[in-house]
Amino acid sequence: MKTYIYNKTYLKLLAALALVLSVTSCSFDEQVDPNRASLEGVLTNASVNQLNNLVVGVEATMRNGLGIQTTGSGTMARELYLFDADPRNTADLLGANGGNLDNNSFYSTAPWAGRYRAIKNANTLLESIANTSSITDAQRAGYSGFAKTIIAHELMDVIKSYDRARVDVADPANLGPILEFDAALDEVIVMLNDGMSDLNAAGSDFAFNLGGFAGFDTPSTFAEFNRAVAAAAYVYDGDGTSALTALNNSFFNLNGDLTVGPKHVFSLGAGDGTNDLFKITDNNGDQIIVHDSWIADAESGDTRVTTKTSVRSNPTSQDGLNGTNQTELYASNVSPIDMIRNEELVLLYAEASILSSNLANAEDALNVIRGSASLSDFSGNATSASELTTELLNQRRYSLWCENHRMFDLRRYGLSNTLPIDRSGDQIFNVLPVPLTENEN
Repeated sequence: MKTYIYNKTYLKLLAALALVLSVTSCSFDEQVDPNRASLEGVLTNASVNQLNNLVVGVEATMRNGLGIQTTGSGTMARELYLFDADPRNTADLLGANGGNLDNNSFYSTAPWAGRYRAIKNANTLLESIANTSSITDAQRAGYSGFAKTIIAHELMDVIKSYDRARVDVADPANLGPILEFDAALDEVIVMLNDGMSDLNAAGSDFAFNLGGFAGFDTPSTFAEFNRAVAAAAYVYDGDGTSALTALNNSFFNLNGDLTVGPKHVFSLGAGDGTNDLFKITDNNGDQIIVHDSWIADAESGDTRVTTKTSVRSNPTSQDGLNGTNQTELYASNVSPIDMIRNEELVLLYAEASILSSNLANAEDALNVIRGSASLSDFSGNATSASELTTELLNQRRYSLWCENHRMFDLRRYGLSNTLPIDRSGDQIFNVLPVPLTENEN
């Protein structure tokens, strides 16, 4: 596995900006901090240093709400349980006793707020670069390409969890409507392509540094991240041909290191955040427990079961739910979290190939994933798009466990009703409710 070293000074700055540039929803209140430069000062002829601080803030706030979003969707998709002190994690999210999801609870509000914090900061960066003479046209294009790519990435996460998104949020006083899945995804694709055009005009270097984008921190390499996100968007849109084109311009490598890709980074620095998807082995008070079906349904010898999870020294239970295995996905509370990695791109290549009727290519890609998990090659009917799709979804289930994919995958393929019911009276939910505070006009 490739190891990345992150600059401690950058992480401290990232932590500070995460606090300065946070907002709570799409309704943004004006705030004045006498100890820091005003927002108006950043929006009017900002210096390169001020712009670079905004970049840090964008990257910092991309991490907000990730843990809640991942465990919430993972619970709904019967990938896992979060056993902690909050009963809503084992009640609401599983529809206990016929109950419904709450549009004003942490599991519905935190993911939405987290994504729109980063989007707000990226929009502030876009407004700032439009109103400054401190940078060259190439530098302006670099900032713009970065911001648009991040906005699109964050909107994709909103769409995956909520099946819709409010795209036009640049003007807090005049927010656009919440768009349904297809319309929102179309806007994301346009934004990614606009961002790509900017990156192509940005020259050889950015005017700013990035923390979690080791290897993707120049306009040309960051463009590979842009195309990776675009490939996912095109696949979700059912456009396999465009997805394959995007993959060919991304960091996709069918025979390369599956772990390569940009990361969310964490530290123990004052005010910074840690990876809250890390859990102490055999802890009883706060634990991500693997859904038994994920263990039972795995093929014999699949090493993802033993590398991503471990058997607890004692089985655990809460609210009538039981589990023998716990997460081992992250080694510590400062382990990075992937934004998107080559393993996912190989799976996207397989899916795009199925969509484009290139079934032999899809089989090759799926065999790469199977081989990485110490499994033999696919033994089903490789001339059947249906069988290859079933295999694809199974490989995504195990390669992308506890990464906020499974609920969306089942929903987009109409398979949510195949999930197990853990307790009498439980229900299946496959989409989070838009927060109560949002005006769905």
